[in-house]
Amino acid sequence: MLRSVLLGAPILAGCVLAGPVSAQDADPGAIVNALVAAGGNQPKVRASGAKGVCVKGSFTPTAEAADLSKAPHFAKAVPLTARFSMGGSNPKVSDKAKPITRGFAMRLSDPAGDMVFVVISAPVFSTRTPQQLLEFATVRAPGPDGKPDAERIKAFGAANPETTRQAAWLNARPVPASFAGVDYWGVHAYTLTNAKGDATVAKLRWVAAAGQLGLSDDEVKAKPDSFYADELKERLSQGPARFDLVAVLAEAGDPTNDPTVAWPEENRKTVKLGTVAITAVEPDAICDAGTFDPVADLPEGVAGPADDPMFAIRSPAYAVSLSRRTN
Repeated sequence: MLRSVLLGAPILAGCVLAGPVSAQDADPGAIVNALVAAGGNQPKVRASGAKGVCVKGSFTPTAEAADLSKAPHFAKAVPLTARFSMGGSNPKVSDKAKPITRGFAMRLSDPAGDMVFVVISAPVFSTRTPQQLLEFATVRAPGPDGKPDAERIKAFGAANPETTRQAAWLNARPVPASFAGVDYWGVHAYTLTNAKGDATVAKLRWVAAAGQLGLSDDEVKAKPDSFYADELKERLSQGPARFDLVAVLAEAGDPTNDPTVAWPEENRKTVKLGTVAITAVEPDAICDAGTFDPVADLPEGVAGPADDPMFAIRSPAYAVSLSRRTN
């Protein structure tokens, strides 16, 4: 796909690139505390993605993938461990909740090192900076009645309109019928570098082979609060759940430092990098023993944005969350 686009000069496409940023405009521990509090202060849980299903499978790259990146994972088929999840720190959250992202974290394994991505079922993140994430979570902490203050949340959204984009996008679409029936986006911009040193800025999208499987309102009402795990097991008993990994190439004016802004996708140049095949459910312990760190675990040939503080904060915040739920 669009192979000819890749063989010329490096594709930087006039993106809005700023200098390196620090993740420390908000304390990672404070962010984890706020996220856990927003979910009701459940013990020994992930700060986000507390409810989920561990799975295994493989990734098979396309011939075009090596034109974009020299990462070994794009040169041959590799095994992967992954986890589907519901957003937030409440392990009892209903699978029927609409304005909550579904998550897909994956570790592609190679003897030379791992490649990790953490992606969600919306093209935008909920906040622009770590400090904004801290405030976003803080206003959602339940009060004495066990519920968050709706007026406080509304006021925060009015003062920070970019934090309302994700929920608006999710609310405009049906509740997904399956973890395998919805697309997932890497909301951050990645730089892919090939063996020649040519760099390409892109966002990554995992396109569900099953299509967009949404539930009607009546179907939602008929479902139990926890149906995704059983649905996935049944689906996988019939064969792998597949996702095409697609690179959406940057164009002039695309921001790389603000994950609350979606890049327009209409008439975009895209390159299929490969296919993820999820084959079986794994014991939770396999995924729970560590963390999927999308900052630390990237090979040469794939780099996250240097100017996006929400990307930078992930590694220290994930480390805090792992320590607190395993100690």
